[in-house]
Amino acid sequence: MTFSKILTVLCAIALAMGFIAFGATAAPWDNLSLPSESMESLGFVGLAGLLVNKQTLSDVFISLKTSFHNAFGAAPTVWQKIAMRITSNTSQNDYAWLSKFPRMREWIGDKNVKALEAFKYTIPNKDWEATIEVDRNDIEDDQLGIYGPQAQMAGESAAQLPDEIVMALVNDAFTNLGFDGQYFFDTDHLVAGASISNKLTVALSAVSQAAAIASYGAARTTMRKFKDDEGRPLNINPNVLLVPPALEDVALALINNDRLDDGKANLYKGTAQVVVDARLTSDTAWYLLDTTKPVKPFIYQERKAPVFVEQTSQENDDVFMRKKFKFGAEARASGGYGFWQLAVGSTGAG
Repeated sequence: MTFSKILTVLCAIALAMGFIAFGATAAPWDNLSLPSESMESLGFVGLAGLLVNKQTLSDVFISLKTSFHNAFGAAPTVWQKIAMRITSNTSQNDYAWLSKFPRMREWIGDKNVKALEAFKYTIPNKDWEATIEVDRNDIEDDQLGIYGPQAQMAGESAAQLPDEIVMALVNDAFTNLGFDGQYFFDTDHLVAGASISNKLTVALSAVSQAAAIASYGAARTTMRKFKDDEGRPLNINPNVLLVPPALEDVALALINNDRLDDGKANLYKGTAQVVVDARLTSDTAWYLLDTTKPVKPFIYQERKAPVFVEQTSQENDDVFMRKKFKFGAEARASGGYGFWQLAVGSTGAG
């Protein structure tokens, strides 16, 4: 046998022994059954941190959703004190019915049917959102603590969406139209052929009894004199004094103090509840409202209440191209004006 033939035989023997050894070591893995999800997750194993698989993503976003809902439920809101919620089932709501303030009357002969006015007042719904990105690296590196506070802030913001909508209505009420085609706070609302005003310019004041009568007292008197289109008093009962933070001290003095700054008796102690909101943009404007009736001065129209939404599919383009997951809140809602007779607003400009 030549040397080359001997070398060929030795190589063949070595190769055969290698296959036998591989089979012996591989046999235990052949008999081990792993779930497909576990096998998939192995592709994401790093030296430390989390495995970015379906279960991990579910756990992460369940935690963020819980933080969102806890903050949503605990968020303070004020809109209910001055506005009514109207449920919407379409893209917009028609409020032509506001053109008549219904009152009972003695039924003599045919019923006196109140027809709606010719103008139309509709409020279209708007889309709202708050969205936060989650970087896949932060999940892999177990750096998720930075997203908990963001989920909480998104929950609080979602809960306070009605506040944002309603206070924006108040801020714009001197220049936005109400159901009668006039500015909500205006000097010439038409009632039974006469011009009626629910707009003042006097500054809110507690420096003296005379100043209180000329400001807060004047607004109360104006509201209590409002009548319907048949000349009957509407029995308005002003019960909320809405002010910005700049007027909080004056408002509290008018409503809570026994005496005013000049030492004279406070005629208006206990006549209203003070509501203060930092979303009011004017430092001088103030508002007196009647919220005791089924219809309120302002409308919060809700088509879809705020809900938690998430984008967690690893097949999504944002994840593939930018390694970004997303979560946040969505809603459909809007706002508008109710009966102007239930409010008096003053610019406070003097």
